[in-house]
Amino acid sequence: MIKAIIFDFDGVLVESVDIKTNAFAKLFESEGKEIVEKVVNYHLKNSGISRYEKFRYIYREILVRSLSDEEFEVLCNRFATIVKDSVVEAPYVRGALQFLEKYSAVYRCFIVTATPQKEIEEIVQRRGIAGFFKGIYGAPLKKEDTVKAILSSEGTRPQEAVYIGDALSDYNAAVRNGVNFIARIYDRVSIFEDKNYLKTEDLTSLYEIIKTFENKD
Repeated sequence: MIKAIIFDFDGVLVESVDIKTNAFAKLFESEGKEIVEKVVNYHLKNSGISRYEKFRYIYREILVRSLSDEEFEVLCNRFATIVKDSVVEAPYVRGALQFLEKYSAVYRCFIVTATPQKEIEEIVQRRGIAGFFKGIYGAPLKKEDTVKAILSSEGTRPQEAVYIGDALSDYNAAVRNGVNFIARIYDRVSIFEDKNYLKTEDLTSLYEIIKTFENKD
């Protein structure tokens, strides 16, 4: 029986992936078109990784220059300012809110995201959905470690949990913990095309998909 459901946030519960892509482009627009393209491509190929890691990679491997603590803090603050209000206002993935309203009392629901902890807590509170979740976990915690900690603290076996994500970091966090995985796919379907896991375009049939795991028990 499935007892716990772990959701990524951007691109799984809320249609906010493009908001963050545009934010990365805006932050580095003064570096020129070629750099912006490299930054955006890196971001899209590594969705689910925290912006902290991304900024350090961008400076080290793309800009090839050092990143001071002061510059790093400015980048983080500017990024948060650009995206936060937009993410709060972004539409839900189809079926997401309806699932939470109907089934959050049936399953223990969690958010595991690369968004910084304080920021995701504020976003969830402002959207009025905090009450649906038993736990909300953001960066700098690693997704794989967080999933492991949730299973341990809840006394939940891996086969009793489902992780719904849209990035390879979500897939890896689930697989390395032996947790069932559902890929929410959209225009970046190629990242999961060679993975033998259930895939869905939205969450309108999420309950029925989850029941398929229970039928395997």
